[in-house]
Amino acid sequence: MQKQDTKDDIELESIDLAKSFLAGDRRSFDRLIMLHKRLVFNLCYRSLGDYDEADDCAQDVFIKVSRSLKDFRFGSRFTTWLYRITVNTCKNRIGSLEYRLRSRTVRIDTERDMDDKPKVLEIENHRHTPVVEFAKKEIDHLIQCAVNTLPAKQRLVVVLRDIEGRSYKEIGEIMGFELGTVKSTLSRAREQLRELLKGKI
Repeated sequence: MQKQDTKDDIELESIDLAKSFLAGDRRSFDRLIMLHKRLVFNLCYRSLGDYDEADDCAQDVFIKVSRSLKDFRFGSRFTTWLYRITVNTCKNRIGSLEYRLRSRTVRIDTERDMDDKPKVLEIENHRHTPVVEFAKKEIDHLIQCAVNTLPAKQRLVVVLRDIEGRSYKEIGEIMGFELGTVKSTLSRAREQLRELLKGKI
């Protein structure tokens, strides 16, 4: 049985690949993309709620990474730095007039995101009947629509904490927030989601 990479293994490999890329090995960046593309895409998708928007956003993230890698300080975690770029790219896209207009109608393509189901969407019936699968997709759709209505900062904190499972400390580093700000932002976001979803799930 093949051993699954741990976060530390991925971090060490990311650092090695980043250094190789900066030393002139262009293929190292392709490997870096392969290593993190799922993580970046999932964060973009859960933040934006649209497959095509998330795909475009993820591409923008890696373009920014390639241009900014020379400024990365190897004393900090690569994954936190990558998350920060991803979050800022999502935030900018959410704030754009074009995205706000297009996101009035939310399209959820749950079939394309089966690998990263958030814990809050789990249903306590593990029989994969058509009725159960339909119910899970309906709940996913309702939650994603509710998340999409949150202000950008609240939305991103919810995604990082409740879907990605990041610690408060790491969210603070990614978002540039104090610990208390992370907790208060998350609390407000959860309360708003509870109101939006009351009686629906």
